Amino acid sequence: MNYYPAFLDISGKKVVVVGGGAIAERKVLALMKAGAVVTVVSPVLTPRLSREKEKKAIRHIGRGYRKGDLKGSFLVIAATDTPAVNSRVARDAPSPVNVVDVPKECTFIAPSVVRRGPLTIAISTGGKSPAFAGTLRRELERIYGPEVGGYLTFMGTVRKKALAVVCDRKRRERLLKDLASEQVLHLLRTKGLAYVITTAEERLRKLTPSCRS
Repeated sequence: MNYYPAFLDISGKKVVVVGGGAIAERKVLALMKAGAVVTVVSPVLTPRLSREKEKKAIRHIGRGYRKGDLKGSFLVIAATDTPAVNSRVARDAPSPVNVVDVPKECTFIAPSVVRRGPLTIAISTGGKSPAFAGTLRRELERIYGPEVGGYLTFMGTVRKKALAVVCDRKRRERLLKDLASEQVLHLLRTKGLAYVITTAEERLRKLTPSCRS
């Protein structure tokens, strides 16, 4: 099966996770980080999930799954240790559903993810080998260090400044492309974030402001 890759905005959206164990915990924490409003359906919770419940960071339905628990969900994740329950969740889901480690019952699969500030790299093996996806993720984490995320955050600011002070479209495009080149990536790794930021700021200052109010 071939999957269509997509990045979803789940901020403020209801996501239901059925299960309260270690796997469910990892899913819940990732969903919370993305801003989802998470409901966990499970008789028991891990200590970490219990703490999140106490902080009212998640909603907890403290029993086994029942039909109707998924009402109004934007996404559903089935992560219990009982295959029959996971299958019921998949059948009942009114929205995209992920059944952990059972791709044939999923309408979407969760990739292995590398995060570096604004940068998100998602790796999927199409469900063939989640373990290998994890291996690739660890390799990419070594290749793309925290400095990449720092530079991307800086570039967001530079782009706004360039739009404000460089009205010549060609000069502006050349600047932004140069600051996103392979050479810059090499300098990040060899010279460091501070050096690359200083160089970029100098280039921007050399461009004579051409916009007038």
